[in-house]
Amino acid sequence: MVCKLNQNAEAVVDLRSDTVTKPTDAMREAMARAAVGDDVFGDDPTVRELEETAARMLGKEAALFLPSGTMANLAALLAHAEPGREVLLGETSHIYYYEVGGVSRIAGLFPRLFRGEDGHPAPDELRALLRPANIHFPKAALLCLENTHNLAGGVVLAPERMRALIQVARDAGLRVHLDGARLFNAARALQVDVRELTADVDSVMISLSKGLSAPVGSLLAGERGFVERARKARKMLGGGMRQAGVIAAAGIVALQTMVERLGEDHAVAAAIADELAAVDGIGIDRSRVQTNIIVFSVPGDGWSERGPSGESLTPADAFLQRLARRGVLAVPRDARHVRFVTHRHVRMDDVSRIAAAVRASL
Repeated sequence: MVCKLNQNAEAVVDLRSDTVTKPTDAMREAMARAAVGDDVFGDDPTVRELEETAARMLGKEAALFLPSGTMANLAALLAHAEPGREVLLGETSHIYYYEVGGVSRIAGLFPRLFRGEDGHPAPDELRALLRPANIHFPKAALLCLENTHNLAGGVVLAPERMRALIQVARDAGLRVHLDGARLFNAARALQVDVRELTADVDSVMISLSKGLSAPVGSLLAGERGFVERARKARKMLGGGMRQAGVIAAAGIVALQTMVERLGEDHAVAAAIADELAAVDGIGIDRSRVQTNIIVFSVPGDGWSERGPSGESLTPADAFLQRLARRGVLAVPRDARHVRFVTHRHVRMDDVSRIAAAVRASL
C-alpha cells in the first residue's frame, strides 16, 4: 500500500521518492521560452542541446532523450541484443524487478540472474554464471549493472568493483549497459567525476526526473551507432516526440544546476538515518545509507490497522498509515521494511519532525 498525497502539500513531508520533486523556477522559465521543432525529424534545437550536453557530461559520443528510464533501459536492450540472447542482470535490479517484464516480453531476452548483498555479485560469482557454448543454451550478449542500486538501499557501486565486473563481461564478449537512474548521486557519494563511472560501459541511462528535479525524461548515451539503433527502438516503443524542447529545456537546467546540490540530499538522509537508529523497534543498517535512500524495518507485530476493505495490513503498511496521519509519506519496501527517499523538498529542518512522526507511529 502506497499512501497518497491527500493533504495540503505544504503540510506534508513526502519521502515516497525523489520523483515527486517539482521543477525549479529556472526550469519553468526555460520551458516557457524554449525553441522547439519536431524531434522525430531531428528539428528540435533544445532537444539536440540537451542530448549534446548529456553526452559530453557522460563522456560518450551521443545521447538520446526519452520519456522515461524504463523506456531508455528497454531501448538499450533492444539496441544491444537480438531476441533469444541471454542478459545477465541482478534479481533485484530495476530492469528485472520493476519494468513489467519488458526484458523478455518486448526485447525477447532471457534473464540470467545474479544475486548480491548490495545488488551485485563478486567477479567470480558473475563468471560462474557464464555458460559454455552449447546447443542447448542461449548465447549471452549483455551484462546490466545498476548504480546507485535502488532495492539495495541506494548503495553505490565503486569504480574498481565496476571495472572488475566489466572485465568479466569483456572476457566473455559481452556488452555492458549501466542503469544509472541515480548515477549522479553515486558520483557525488564517491566524490568522483561521473565519467569515471561511465568510461568502461557501452551504454548508460540517467534520469532527469528524480533528484535532478526535472518534470520528465531520461537520457541514454553511448557510441553514435548504438544511439541510432536506440532511436529506432524508441520510435517502435512509441517514444518519438514532437516539440519536446518544452520539456528538454528543463533537463538542460537540471544538468547545469542540480547535480552539485545532491550532496545536500545525502546529508539529510544521513541525519534521518541517525535519528532512526536511536528509535526502539526500528532496524536499520546505517552503513547502507550512502546516498538519498533509507531502508529500515518496523516491528513485526502489535499492529491493529485495517485496509479499506477491512483486510489486515502488513506491518509496513500499518506503520505507513499511521505515519501518513502525521504528515509524513513513504512507501513499503516489503512486508516489514519501509523506504524513505530524500530530495530537494526535504530539508534538514524536517529531520526532527520526521523522527517524531516515526516514534509516535510506533
